[in-house]
Amino acid sequence: MNYISTNKAPAAIGPYSQAVNVGDMIYTSGQIPLNAYGALVEGDISVQTRQVLLNLTEVLKEGGSSLERVVKTTIFLADMEDFADVNKVYAEFFGTHKPARSTVAVKTLPLKVGIEIEAIALKG
Repeated sequence: MNYISTNKAPAAIGPYSQAVNVGDMIYTSGQIPLNAYGALVEGDISVQTRQVLLNLTEVLKEGGSSLERVVKTTIFLADMEDFADVNKVYAEFFGTHKPARSTVAVKTLPLKVGIEIEAIALKG
């Protein structure tokens, strides 16, 4: 097991890793809309989603993977009314690649953000 860390995405805000590599798999921690310096990104759910996916891109890249190698994502939304807007940005990042996905409504997320996304990807 190897821990993955990059300064191109926000550092973990607790006792966990940005991602863990086990064999040919990478498991990311949930990413929220913080920039690489740890500052909360201001804006609507589209802006927040874009930052989360940029963070995931950097963490996966550091681990030797990419969004094209993602096999499963889990999206946590503070408001399911944001679902359509999240889908639009998500589609921009994933294009024709369509990993398995779950979307869950939650009461609150860290720092009261609107979205958190985690991913499982193949390495390589």
